[in-house]
Amino acid sequence: MRIIRRPLMAFLGTLACTAHAQVVLTASSWVPPSHLLSETQKAWCAQLEAKTAGQARCNILPRGVAAPPATFDAVRNGLADVSFTVHGYTPGRFVTTQIAEFPFLGDHAEPVSVAFQRLFARTPAMQDEHKGVKVLAVFTHGPGSVFNTKRPIAKVDDLAGLKWRVGGGVVNDISKALGMNVTLKPSTESYELLSSGVMDGTLFPAESVEAFKIDKVVRYGTTVPGGLYNTSFVFMMNQAKYDSLPPAVKKVVDEISGEPAARAFGQAWDKADRRGLAFMQASGVQMSRADAAFVKTVGEKTAPLIDTWAKAAEAKGMADPKKALAGFRTEIARLQ
Repeated sequence: MRIIRRPLMAFLGTLACTAHAQVVLTASSWVPPSHLLSETQKAWCAQLEAKTAGQARCNILPRGVAAPPATFDAVRNGLADVSFTVHGYTPGRFVTTQIAEFPFLGDHAEPVSVAFQRLFARTPAMQDEHKGVKVLAVFTHGPGSVFNTKRPIAKVDDLAGLKWRVGGGVVNDISKALGMNVTLKPSTESYELLSSGVMDGTLFPAESVEAFKIDKVVRYGTTVPGGLYNTSFVFMMNQAKYDSLPPAVKKVVDEISGEPAARAFGQAWDKADRRGLAFMQASGVQMSRADAAFVKTVGEKTAPLIDTWAKAAEAKGMADPKKALAGFRTEIARLQ
């Protein structure tokens, strides 16, 4: 009996340890720890740990495991378990998600992000574009504005003759349709590009002026009702890691992801946008708001982009993209 009991007790002890083994997720961010994206990801991790009673936690890495354009593949390949990226940083890869990047969608990130997540959840073609990762949420930043070091922008013609940094996606097409000279660069390079004079301006939400320390170099800003553009993001987990989670942990991940996560990122961005606008005012950045003529011209020049996108999205398997865009705008208006 003694010979049998010891292996049995050891086996049971191993089972007990395995049952209570803590799940550790490596979380990566390519923006500074103080940026709202890093802070919101950290808050999601804190929720996970609290709701699993410590059964799961994040190991937040001191720096990103990859540059912003390579982050999707880094998560897909397991270099990090959790992170986020901008869809437009890899041109041509994501088409259906460009629905969240057109002009005049909304004045706040939260309603746009929630509506975007709801659309994603019911659109298989969007989900198919993210194979290889578990999408925790999709979301957007606040309404995109125009910032530069040279002159006020009161009409669309004022955009010409300056060199602009843009982040990719539909904003790149919008900028070209407006006659702008644009270069595709990640937001993290903005300060160096503007302070060195390599670029004259950038398209950003209000938050980013403070977040990327460019308030000392940009002197003029123009906001556009509903946003000149938007940027879509994906918050994601390595698929194999998600599949390996214990059922109780997976249940919590599902509960705090989706719409709750999209709302959290949107709320954080709205708060940061308000702070950014106040910060720019204190820094002496001259702000103006696009008038009706400016908005009308933008609408006319960018309208063909919707037709082009709709054809591409349909080719990706999205059913009636224009109807989806109209429904998306209606949902945003209802939430706003």
